[in-house]
Amino acid sequence: MTIRATEDTMAPAGPYGGRLTIAADGSYAARLARHDDAAGSWFPERWTLSGPEPYAVPLPGTQPEEPDSSVLPLTDGRVLILRRVADRFAVSLLYPAGPGTGHLMVGTVAAPRLTLLPPAPGGTLAYALAPGADHTTLWLVHGGAGGPERVTRIPGRCTGGVWLDRVGRLLALDRELDGRTKTVVVDLERGGETGPLLQITEESNDRLLLADPDSGLLLVHSDAPGHGRLGWDVLGSSLPVRFPECLRPAEGTITPFAVQPGQMLAPESCAVAFRMASARGTWLGVWRPSGRQLRQYPAPEGWLTGTGLWTAGGELLLPYATEAEPCGVARMAVTGELVGPVRTVRQAGSPRPVEPVRLPGPVEPAETVGSLAPVEAVEPVSPPETSPPRGAAEKGAEIVQDAVDSDNRSTASAQPQAMDAEPPCIPGHPQTCRPVPLQEAPLAARQTRWSVISGPVRISGGGCAAG
Repeated sequence: MTIRATEDTMAPAGPYGGRLTIAADGSYAARLARHDDAAGSWFPERWTLSGPEPYAVPLPGTQPEEPDSSVLPLTDGRVLILRRVADRFAVSLLYPAGPGTGHLMVGTVAAPRLTLLPPAPGGTLAYALAPGADHTTLWLVHGGAGGPERVTRIPGRCTGGVWLDRVGRLLALDRELDGRTKTVVVDLERGGETGPLLQITEESNDRLLLADPDSGLLLVHSDAPGHGRLGWDVLGSSLPVRFPECLRPAEGTITPFAVQPGQMLAPESCAVAFRMASARGTWLGVWRPSGRQLRQYPAPEGWLTGTGLWTAGGELLLPYATEAEPCGVARMAVTGELVGPVRTVRQAGSPRPVEPVRLPGPVEPAETVGSLAPVEAVEPVSPPETSPPRGAAEKGAEIVQDAVDSDNRSTASAQPQAMDAEPPCIPGHPQTCRPVPLQEAPLAARQTRWSVISGPVRISGGGCAAG
């Protein structure tokens, strides 16, 4: 499961509540929901996703919440809430307590602005960014010994937040400095030591949108090709960043929000889920680097847009809320890749009847620009002492044709060979492994189904754009 939260998705929106944030292990989720009264005031709500059927528990306080409050679920079932109080932010924990809501004050952070980062691996720590005039402060707002703790100060203005490993050590941030945006990595085990991660060219603006710690697959956005494009690469790879044509919409926007986990040596076979939006509405896109096609499907009615997660079994879970069903999860399964049967989830009605949309535009080879700097992999079980991530290459790079189109060479990966058990001898630097070559990676299936209480609903293969 991989989820990426950005600044523009932190504020509540939609008729039935705000954006849902899912815990690191997918067990719980939280959002600000709206009362159905005339005032439409806001209150925190916790979702339980680990059972056979999702259900929501309201966690209202003594007064309605402000719409700019932020919530973050922890894996122990508590919900962290960040409230603005005068010139500072109050950090508290909420939890069900009989018929009411338990409240535990954690502390305060004096800052004009404070933004929660996505849930940290492990699910017990919470971090936030406080931008200043010429620097950004990274705060540990929950999990410290005595309340919120300042971790480090980073020159420039930092946004975003993507976790690069399963132990919560390496955090990638998009930093704006001297008029350019580059992605840097923060090593939390080294006191917040910061180094460059993504720099395609010296003049380009490069941002990291999504990362899968298992395979090392990265989704980036860069204007290195001359205008903003979505691209992909592998953490530690020496090959250029590739910019597929199928991820270049002729209209509207396309934003990755979840990537399939568990593909440890095959980043090209990882499925990535996209939120697609235009004046015609919002729908779902699914893409694999190996398939080189973007398949598009209707989104379920009431989808909490841009929210979802992949399970280890290969299902894409999309939370939704409607007037008839305020807490539901639609499951999307790619035929032939499920482990075990599809479990039904309560849902009111079938998915919204939106026609799959084909992205217009010619089918052309993907462009590749620059390369990512190699970053040392971190073993998730009893991690050894490793050197800090190495910086990005200083030299610029020309735009070249995608190596995939010429010889289908495999992409180097910095991931260790096994991540599910501790090896008998842990080297000081994990060995570099190579994933499945593109021509050998499994292709994406063409049929998908939604599981609902009335039975599976077959959806056609959907529109696709090749690239």
